[in-house]
Amino acid sequence: MKKYEIIVTDLEQKIFKDIYKENDLLPSENELAKQYASSRATVRQALKILEENGLIQRRHGYGSIVISHEKLLFPISGLTSFKELQTSLGFQSKTEVTIFGEITINQELSALTGFPLNSEAYHILRRRQIDGKFTVLDRDFLRKDFAGNLTKEIAQDSIYAYLENTLNLDIAYAQKEITIDFVSEEDLELLDLTPQDRHIVSVKSHVYLADNTPFQYTESRHQVDKFRFTEIARRQKR
Repeated sequence: MKKYEIIVTDLEQKIFKDIYKENDLLPSENELAKQYASSRATVRQALKILEENGLIQRRHGYGSIVISHEKLLFPISGLTSFKELQTSLGFQSKTEVTIFGEITINQELSALTGFPLNSEAYHILRRRQIDGKFTVLDRDFLRKDFAGNLTKEIAQDSIYAYLENTLNLDIAYAQKEITIDFVSEEDLELLDLTPQDRHIVSVKSHVYLADNTPFQYTESRHQVDKFRFTEIARRQKR
């Protein structure tokens, strides 16, 4: 993990544990640089990420202020793994892999994923238990030529940790589409929904490497009343 990532993770945990409360002023860049034995540039990079994730507001000449946040607040603009979210937001979770296999990309899947026709891919379906209830269903397609020797055990832990730390993949960005869908039979079978749950939040993502190659397609389906999907929109000066 890079130094700025360590700083981001530590400050996120302190914010969500209310060590730094709403409207608190974070230590100055100089103080944080001393605290984390890093440069001011590294601290500045970490603070920029915290601001983009909607946790702080930076004011020139004043400092970084903690702004309103909630548990299970899922940022839609970032590209963050579920395990990273669990660590930063501090909720209890369990992952169960219900499907793990290899498939050949046909025309329908090629159109859906952007993968080459007849290429090989991993097909993974995971359900996520949060606070004792299964409320998230994640379906992933990953190109096998990039995902290496992926295993069910890796999928149960963290796919991104394996891709980035073991395979050194440079995962760059994702294009996301968020819709409200009707609950499917699969949702009813695998998630702990109530009779009142008629809709589900679907987040579809095409994920790309730094060279613009699509290597992952995922759809995450979330119980509607369990999460808040937020993005901090900032006015661009013209």
